[in-house]
Amino acid sequence: MDNDGIGLENQELRKDTDMQADKEIISKNFIEQIIDKDIKEGNCTTVTTRFPPEPNGYLHIGHAKSILLNYGLAKKYGGKFNLRFDDTNPTKEKTEFVESIIADVKWIGGEFEDRLFFASDYFEQMYEGAVKLIKKGKAYVCELTADEIREYRGTLTEPGKNSPYRDRTIEENLALFEGMKNGEYPDGSKVLRAKIDMASPNINMRDPIIYRIARMTHHNTGDTWCIYPMYDFAHPIEDAIEGVTHSICTLEFEDHRPLYDWVVTELEYVNPPKQIEFAKMYLTNVITGKRYIKKLVEEGIVDGWDDPRLVSISALRRRGFTPESIKTFMELCGVSKSQSSVDYSMLEYCIREDLKLKRPRVMAVLDPVKLIITNYPEGQVEYVEASNNQENEEMGVRQVPFSRELYIDRQDFMIEPPKKYFRLFPGNEVRLMNAYFVTCTDYVTDQDGNVTEVHCTYDPETKSGSGFTGRKVKGTIHWVAASTAEKAEVRLYENIVDEEKGVYNEDGSLNLNPNSITVLKECYIEPSVKGAKAYESYQFLRHGYFCIDSKDSTEDHLVFNRIVSLKSSYKPE
Repeated sequence: MDNDGIGLENQELRKDTDMQADKEIISKNFIEQIIDKDIKEGNCTTVTTRFPPEPNGYLHIGHAKSILLNYGLAKKYGGKFNLRFDDTNPTKEKTEFVESIIADVKWIGGEFEDRLFFASDYFEQMYEGAVKLIKKGKAYVCELTADEIREYRGTLTEPGKNSPYRDRTIEENLALFEGMKNGEYPDGSKVLRAKIDMASPNINMRDPIIYRIARMTHHNTGDTWCIYPMYDFAHPIEDAIEGVTHSICTLEFEDHRPLYDWVVTELEYVNPPKQIEFAKMYLTNVITGKRYIKKLVEEGIVDGWDDPRLVSISALRRRGFTPESIKTFMELCGVSKSQSSVDYSMLEYCIREDLKLKRPRVMAVLDPVKLIITNYPEGQVEYVEASNNQENEEMGVRQVPFSRELYIDRQDFMIEPPKKYFRLFPGNEVRLMNAYFVTCTDYVTDQDGNVTEVHCTYDPETKSGSGFTGRKVKGTIHWVAASTAEKAEVRLYENIVDEEKGVYNEDGSLNLNPNSITVLKECYIEPSVKGAKAYESYQFLRHGYFCIDSKDSTEDHLVFNRIVSLKSSYKPE
């Protein structure tokens, strides 16, 4: 090839490379583009992110997005990820919530190793920061009541007015703040406010409160302090102390960003963190508000913050969702600055996709009626071969016991069936899954007309895998052998709110679904589930995916939660 040919080839190669680079840039979300720019311009050399929950409740599905986003960015850029508790409000915080959050972050895949921090560890530095602001003439002690402060603040259309205490001397403010720290004044009698601008169009900048008096025992510091910093003052200090480069939060903090920047600027932090906001993830027809969940727990409507009808992370884990399914869900949702709602069915789609090739499929009868094969030898038990997962041959096969008396689902037999009903009815022949053809010859009912037994005969020539081709049947039903079946309790969950009416009533109360849980006490499952441990999951053929309940299931009393049904209303694009 001549030189011109080589030149043309190189040009085409450069074009392909440039196009590939453009595609890579386009595929990055807006936060990644900001980080790339900061690195390129030398604003940071490494990336440190954090997930900063307040330990005043359990984490929910929305928090999972923040965990995975912050951890994912740190991992992508070879940086660090901090788990930090914003524990600056002891009135609502509990050690129980700290422990549950740590467990949730680990489970969802946020690896923080030795980077576990508490805002309360920085209380001394925060206090020193407040003193520094006073000395700079940027903070003052105010004695207005909460109502008066609200009145003085103004409105969105009217500026606020200065507190009568705003012009106190630096010396007076230092002495008063020291007195606040030493417990010389009653709760609520004084606050420390930043001195910024009472005429600012941003209400958050109108001399916000940065410290208040509150005699509360703190879960971490005990009774050491009787003054506590406000979140908007504490948060930027925490980020700066930990060397966080990008403080990623949800959109409701966008109006608080000027205050965030003011704090780190006035306290003169070198290389201050940058706050970036993204849109929250809203799931349709679910309850995420902590005060609503707390009310449900306290009134006994749910059995705890991890009740499988909720969408707290611990509830999703208990129900049988996997970290992988939640990660896939978050990837489908994406990261943007536009608020939007996502249908719950998308989350269900993700767990189906995750489990369908991983989990064994077993036969389970949830509404049992006994089926007796009258011409099968009494006392005989044989084993039939069944695939563990028809879509994944690598999962192998198992041997399932078969005998004269079986259980089948009540819906698989009808005395007078409609047209196109291909299951059992008098005179009809069906295949018992993985076993034989049986023909219904009779049935027994109780005094109320409910079927209690179905009698059949079987054709021993028709065993699955025998190569029988003599005739075909249109229906196949599942079953379990009565003598070897594992008895279990099965819980069927629906949405805890009434989807047709929406989450809330006009008065703000919850529209609860009275049928959000159905408990089936007498279910029978093939013996392969014996000894199943908490969180182990299976596909119950024709019913859905089910998981061993981590709270109530025991070796002698198996309890299964339905994770999701087999049918999906969500269609991926």
